[in-house]
Amino acid sequence: MASPNLSEIITTTLRNRSKSLSDNVTNHNALLRRLNESGNVTTVTGRQIMRELEYASNGTVAFYQGYETLNVAPSDVLTSATFDYAQLAGNITISGLEQIQNSGTEAIINLLDSRIGVLEKTMSNTLSTSLYSDGTGSDGKEVGGLQLIVADAGSGTVGGINSSTYTFWQNVQTTATSSAFSTTNIQSDMNTIYLSLVRGSDSPDLIMADTNAYKSFLGSLQAIQRVTSDRVATSGFTSVQYLNSDVIFDSACPANKMYFLNTDYLRLEVAANRNFVPGEAKMSVNQDAMVTPMFWSGQMTCSNRALQGVIHT
Repeated sequence: MASPNLSEIITTTLRNRSKSLSDNVTNHNALLRRLNESGNVTTVTGRQIMRELEYASNGTVAFYQGYETLNVAPSDVLTSATFDYAQLAGNITISGLEQIQNSGTEAIINLLDSRIGVLEKTMSNTLSTSLYSDGTGSDGKEVGGLQLIVADAGSGTVGGINSSTYTFWQNVQTTATSSAFSTTNIQSDMNTIYLSLVRGSDSPDLIMADTNAYKSFLGSLQAIQRVTSDRVATSGFTSVQYLNSDVIFDSACPANKMYFLNTDYLRLEVAANRNFVPGEAKMSVNQDAMVTPMFWSGQMTCSNRALQGVIHT
Protein backbone atom coordinates (compact mmCIF):
# COMPACT_ATOMS: atom_id res chain seq x y z
CA MET A 1 0.00 0.00 0.00
CA ALA A 2 1.43 3.37 -1.01
CA SER A 3 2.05 6.02 1.61
CA PRO A 4 -0.27 9.05 1.24
CA ASN A 5 2.40 11.33 -0.18
CA LEU A 6 4.47 8.79 -2.15
CA SER A 7 2.92 9.80 -5.48
CA GLU A 8 3.77 13.44 -4.78
CA ILE A 9 7.34 12.59 -3.73
CA ILE A 10 7.97 10.58 -6.90
CA THR A 11 6.41 13.13 -9.26
CA THR A 12 8.20 16.08 -7.63
CA THR A 13 11.57 14.31 -7.64
CA LEU A 14 11.22 13.39 -11.33
CA ARG A 15 10.07 16.89 -12.24
CA ASN A 16 13.11 18.37 -10.49
CA ARG A 17 15.39 16.01 -12.42
CA SER A 18 13.68 16.61 -15.77
CA LYS A 19 15.84 19.61 -16.72
CA SER A 20 19.08 17.86 -15.76
CA LEU A 21 18.07 14.80 -17.79
CA SER A 22 17.50 16.97 -20.86
CA ASP A 23 20.85 18.72 -20.31
CA ASN A 24 22.68 15.42 -19.84
CA VAL A 25 21.36 14.09 -23.16
CA THR A 26 22.43 17.26 -24.95
CA ASN A 27 25.86 17.55 -23.36
CA HIS A 28 26.81 13.91 -23.92
CA ASN A 29 25.99 13.81 -27.63
CA ALA A 30 28.28 15.82 -29.89
CA LEU A 31 25.66 16.40 -32.58
CA LEU A 32 23.02 17.51 -30.08
CA ARG A 33 25.51 19.75 -28.30
CA ARG A 34 26.36 21.52 -31.57
CA LEU A 35 22.68 21.92 -32.46
CA ASN A 36 21.96 23.28 -28.99
CA GLU A 37 24.86 25.76 -29.14
CA SER A 38 23.50 27.01 -32.48
CA GLY A 39 19.97 27.41 -31.14
CA ASN A 40 18.77 24.48 -33.24
CA VAL A 41 17.20 22.43 -30.46
CA THR A 42 13.76 24.01 -30.56
CA THR A 43 10.32 23.58 -29.02
CA VAL A 44 7.39 22.99 -31.36
CA THR A 45 3.63 22.56 -31.21
CA GLY A 46 1.00 21.38 -33.66
CA ARG A 47 -0.13 18.10 -35.19
CA GLN A 48 3.06 17.76 -37.26
CA ILE A 49 6.46 19.45 -37.49
CA MET A 50 6.83 21.76 -40.49
CA ARG A 51 10.20 22.91 -41.87
CA GLU A 52 10.43 25.62 -44.49
CA LEU A 53 12.79 24.46 -47.22
CA GLU A 54 15.81 26.51 -48.20
CA TYR A 55 16.40 26.22 -51.92
CA ALA A 56 19.76 26.54 -53.63
CA SER A 57 18.23 28.69 -56.38
CA ASN A 58 15.16 30.70 -57.35
CA GLY A 59 14.06 30.65 -60.98
CA THR A 60 12.85 34.28 -60.92
CA VAL A 61 16.29 35.77 -60.29
CA ALA A 62 17.64 37.38 -63.49
CA PHE A 63 19.29 40.55 -64.76
CA TYR A 64 16.95 42.99 -66.50
CA GLN A 65 17.08 46.35 -68.27
CA GLY A 66 14.84 49.39 -68.08
CA TYR A 67 11.12 48.58 -68.35
CA GLU A 68 11.66 44.95 -69.20
CA THR A 69 8.97 42.66 -67.76
CA LEU A 70 10.06 40.86 -64.61
CA ASN A 71 9.44 37.18 -63.99
CA VAL A 72 6.85 36.97 -61.24
CA ALA A 73 5.85 33.36 -61.83
CA PRO A 74 5.88 31.14 -58.72
CA SER A 75 9.04 29.04 -58.79
CA ASP A 76 8.74 26.97 -55.64
CA VAL A 77 7.05 23.63 -56.26
CA LEU A 78 7.35 22.67 -52.61
CA THR A 79 7.68 25.06 -49.69
CA SER A 80 7.97 22.84 -46.63
CA ALA A 81 8.73 19.36 -45.39
CA THR A 82 6.45 17.68 -42.86
CA PHE A 83 7.76 15.46 -40.09
CA ASP A 84 5.84 13.26 -37.65
CA TYR A 85 6.62 13.19 -33.94
CA ALA A 86 8.57 10.27 -32.52
CA GLN A 87 7.64 9.35 -28.94
CA LEU A 88 9.90 7.90 -26.26
CA ALA A 89 8.89 6.77 -22.77
CA GLY A 90 10.34 4.96 -19.77
CA ASN A 91 8.97 4.09 -16.35
CA ILE A 92 10.10 4.28 -12.75
CA THR A 93 8.54 1.46 -10.72
CA ILE A 94 8.59 1.02 -6.94
CA SER A 95 6.95 -2.09 -5.52
CA GLY A 96 4.88 -2.22 -2.34
CA LEU A 97 7.62 -4.25 -0.66
CA GLU A 98 10.25 -1.64 -1.57
CA GLN A 99 7.99 1.05 -0.12
CA ILE A 100 7.89 -0.90 3.17
CA GLN A 101 11.65 -1.47 3.13
CA ASN A 102 12.35 2.19 2.39
CA SER A 103 9.83 3.89 4.64
CA GLY A 104 10.36 7.59 5.19
CA THR A 105 10.88 10.41 2.70
CA GLU A 106 14.71 10.33 2.69
CA ALA A 107 14.85 6.58 2.09
CA ILE A 108 12.35 6.79 -0.80
CA ILE A 109 14.23 9.69 -2.40
CA ASN A 110 17.51 7.74 -2.17
CA LEU A 111 15.83 4.78 -3.86
CA LEU A 112 14.37 7.10 -6.48
CA ASP A 113 17.77 8.66 -7.23
CA SER A 114 19.14 5.23 -8.10
CA ARG A 115 16.17 4.32 -10.31
CA ILE A 116 16.17 7.72 -12.01
CA GLY A 117 19.88 7.40 -12.75
CA VAL A 118 19.26 4.17 -14.64
CA LEU A 119 16.29 5.71 -16.48
CA GLU A 120 18.35 8.78 -17.45
CA LYS A 121 21.17 6.68 -18.92
CA THR A 122 18.79 4.38 -20.78
CA MET A 123 16.67 7.16 -22.29
CA SER A 124 19.78 9.21 -23.08
CA ASN A 125 21.49 6.31 -24.86
CA THR A 126 18.30 5.36 -26.71
CA LEU A 127 17.76 8.90 -28.01
CA SER A 128 21.45 9.41 -28.87
CA THR A 129 21.55 6.16 -30.86
CA SER A 130 18.31 7.01 -32.67
CA LEU A 131 19.84 10.25 -33.98
CA TYR A 132 21.80 8.02 -36.37
CA SER A 133 18.88 5.75 -37.28
CA ASP A 134 16.98 5.46 -40.55
CA GLY A 135 13.66 5.72 -38.72
CA THR A 136 12.60 2.12 -39.32
CA GLY A 137 13.42 0.76 -35.85
CA SER A 138 10.67 -0.07 -33.35
CA ASP A 139 8.32 -0.68 -36.29
CA GLY A 140 9.01 2.76 -37.74
CA LYS A 141 8.35 4.62 -34.49
CA GLU A 142 11.86 5.87 -33.70
CA VAL A 143 13.49 9.17 -34.64
CA GLY A 144 14.46 9.47 -38.31
CA GLY A 145 18.15 10.24 -37.86
CA LEU A 146 21.20 10.65 -40.07
CA GLN A 147 20.85 7.33 -41.90
CA LEU A 148 17.53 8.69 -43.19
CA ILE A 149 18.37 12.37 -43.70
CA VAL A 150 21.91 11.74 -44.99
CA ALA A 151 21.30 8.39 -46.66
CA ASP A 152 23.95 6.15 -48.22
CA ALA A 153 21.90 6.13 -51.43
CA GLY A 154 21.45 9.91 -51.29
CA SER A 155 17.74 9.49 -51.97
CA GLY A 156 14.63 8.34 -50.06
CA THR A 157 11.55 10.07 -48.70
CA VAL A 158 12.28 12.55 -45.92
CA GLY A 159 9.72 14.91 -44.44
CA GLY A 160 7.13 13.58 -46.87
CA ILE A 161 9.19 14.56 -49.93
CA ASN A 162 10.34 11.84 -52.34
CA SER A 163 13.82 12.83 -53.45
CA SER A 164 13.63 10.56 -56.50
CA THR A 165 10.93 12.92 -57.79
CA TYR A 166 12.41 16.13 -56.39
CA THR A 167 16.14 15.71 -56.88
CA PHE A 168 17.01 18.97 -55.08
CA TRP A 169 16.10 17.03 -51.90
CA GLN A 170 18.88 14.44 -52.32
CA ASN A 171 21.93 14.46 -50.06
CA VAL A 172 25.51 14.03 -51.27
CA GLN A 173 27.06 10.59 -50.85
CA THR A 174 30.16 8.78 -51.99
CA THR A 175 31.75 5.37 -51.51
CA ALA A 176 35.20 5.33 -49.92
CA THR A 177 38.02 4.56 -52.34
CA SER A 178 38.34 0.78 -52.77
CA SER A 179 35.20 0.53 -50.59
CA ALA A 180 37.22 0.87 -47.40
CA PHE A 181 38.55 3.63 -45.17
CA SER A 182 42.35 3.80 -45.26
CA THR A 183 45.07 6.22 -44.23
CA THR A 184 46.16 6.37 -47.87
CA ASN A 185 42.89 7.55 -49.39
CA ILE A 186 40.77 9.09 -46.66
CA GLN A 187 41.92 12.69 -47.03
CA SER A 188 41.33 12.59 -50.78
CA ASP A 189 37.83 11.20 -50.19
CA MET A 190 37.15 13.84 -47.56
CA ASN A 191 38.38 16.66 -49.80
CA THR A 192 36.10 15.54 -52.62
CA ILE A 193 32.91 15.37 -50.61
CA TYR A 194 33.67 18.46 -48.52
CA LEU A 195 34.17 20.67 -51.59
CA SER A 196 30.96 19.33 -53.14
CA LEU A 197 29.09 20.61 -50.06
CA VAL A 198 30.45 24.17 -50.14
CA ARG A 199 28.07 26.91 -51.33
CA GLY A 200 29.76 30.29 -50.93
CA SER A 201 30.18 30.79 -47.18
CA ASP A 202 28.08 27.68 -46.46
CA SER A 203 30.16 24.62 -45.64
CA PRO A 204 30.11 21.59 -43.32
CA ASP A 205 30.91 22.51 -39.72
CA LEU A 206 30.68 19.06 -38.11
CA ILE A 207 31.96 15.64 -39.21
CA MET A 208 30.80 12.61 -37.23
CA ALA A 209 32.89 9.46 -37.66
CA ASP A 210 32.80 5.85 -36.54
CA THR A 211 35.86 3.98 -35.27
CA ASN A 212 37.23 2.92 -38.69
CA ALA A 213 36.82 6.33 -40.31
CA TYR A 214 38.25 8.22 -37.34
CA LYS A 215 41.27 5.90 -36.97
CA SER A 216 42.01 6.22 -40.69
CA PHE A 217 41.78 9.99 -40.57
CA LEU A 218 44.02 10.23 -37.49
CA GLY A 219 46.54 7.86 -39.08
CA SER A 220 46.68 10.03 -42.20
CA LEU A 221 47.73 13.12 -40.25
CA GLN A 222 51.21 14.21 -39.32
CA ALA A 223 51.58 15.07 -35.63
CA ILE A 224 51.71 18.78 -36.44
CA GLN A 225 48.37 18.51 -38.29
CA ARG A 226 46.44 17.14 -35.31
CA VAL A 227 44.81 20.36 -34.21
CA THR A 228 42.04 20.16 -31.62
CA SER A 229 39.15 22.58 -31.97
CA ASP A 230 38.91 25.11 -29.13
CA ARG A 231 35.13 24.81 -29.48
CA VAL A 232 35.17 21.07 -28.75
CA ALA A 233 38.23 20.79 -26.49
CA THR A 234 36.33 21.55 -23.29
CA SER A 235 33.37 19.29 -24.08
CA GLY A 236 35.11 15.97 -23.51
CA PHE A 237 34.61 14.66 -27.06
CA THR A 238 37.45 13.06 -29.00
CA SER A 239 38.05 15.38 -31.95
CA VAL A 240 40.47 17.03 -34.37
CA GLN A 241 40.08 19.87 -36.87
CA TYR A 242 39.62 19.47 -40.64
CA LEU A 243 39.31 22.69 -42.66
CA ASN A 244 36.32 24.50 -41.08
CA SER A 245 34.90 21.37 -39.48
CA ASP A 246 35.33 19.54 -36.20
CA VAL A 247 35.87 15.81 -36.80
CA ILE A 248 34.40 13.94 -33.83
CA PHE A 249 34.48 10.26 -32.98
CA ASP A 250 31.16 8.90 -31.73
CA SER A 251 30.79 5.28 -30.68
CA ALA A 252 27.08 5.50 -31.60
CA CYS A 253 27.91 6.36 -35.21
CA PRO A 254 27.05 3.43 -37.54
CA ALA A 255 29.97 1.31 -38.74
CA ASN A 256 32.01 2.62 -41.67
CA LYS A 257 30.30 6.00 -41.88
CA MET A 258 31.59 9.56 -41.92
CA TYR A 259 28.89 12.24 -41.92
CA PHE A 260 29.63 15.75 -43.21
CA LEU A 261 27.01 18.01 -41.65
CA ASN A 262 26.01 21.61 -42.09
CA THR A 263 24.22 21.98 -38.79
CA ASP A 264 22.64 25.32 -39.78
CA TYR A 265 20.01 23.24 -41.60
CA LEU A 266 19.52 20.50 -39.00
CA ARG A 267 17.29 20.71 -35.93
CA LEU A 268 16.10 18.55 -33.11
CA GLU A 269 12.50 19.69 -32.68
CA VAL A 270 11.04 18.79 -29.28
CA ALA A 271 7.33 18.80 -28.53
CA ALA A 272 6.21 21.35 -25.96
CA ASN A 273 5.74 19.77 -22.52
CA ARG A 274 7.38 16.54 -23.67
CA ASN A 275 11.09 17.19 -23.10
CA PHE A 276 11.68 14.45 -20.53
CA VAL A 277 8.53 15.32 -18.63
CA PRO A 278 7.19 12.98 -15.91
CA GLY A 279 3.61 11.75 -15.97
CA GLU A 280 1.47 11.15 -12.92
CA ALA A 281 2.57 8.45 -10.47
CA LYS A 282 -0.14 5.79 -10.25
CA MET A 283 -0.71 2.44 -8.62
CA SER A 284 -0.51 -0.46 -11.06
CA VAL A 285 -3.90 -1.99 -11.88
CA ASN A 286 -2.85 -5.58 -11.21
CA GLN A 287 0.36 -5.27 -9.17
CA ASP A 288 1.37 -3.88 -5.80
CA ALA A 289 3.57 -1.21 -7.36
CA MET A 290 3.69 2.52 -8.05
CA VAL A 291 4.51 3.33 -11.70
CA THR A 292 5.62 6.75 -12.98
CA PRO A 293 6.32 7.37 -16.69
CA MET A 294 8.81 9.81 -18.20
CA PHE A 295 8.05 11.18 -21.68
CA TRP A 296 9.99 12.68 -24.59
CA SER A 297 8.63 13.50 -28.03
CA GLY A 298 10.16 15.19 -31.05
CA GLN A 299 11.97 14.62 -34.32
CA MET A 300 15.18 15.41 -36.16
CA THR A 301 14.44 17.65 -39.13
CA CYS A 302 16.34 19.13 -42.06
CA SER A 303 15.65 22.08 -44.37
CA ASN A 304 18.45 21.42 -46.89
CA ARG A 305 19.58 17.86 -47.58
CA ALA A 306 21.78 18.96 -50.49
CA LEU A 307 24.26 20.45 -48.00
CA GLN A 308 24.64 17.20 -46.03
CA GLY A 309 26.92 14.34 -47.08
CA VAL A 310 28.24 10.93 -46.12
CA ILE A 311 31.22 8.74 -47.00
CA HIS A 312 30.39 5.05 -46.64
CA THR A 313 31.90 1.72 -47.67
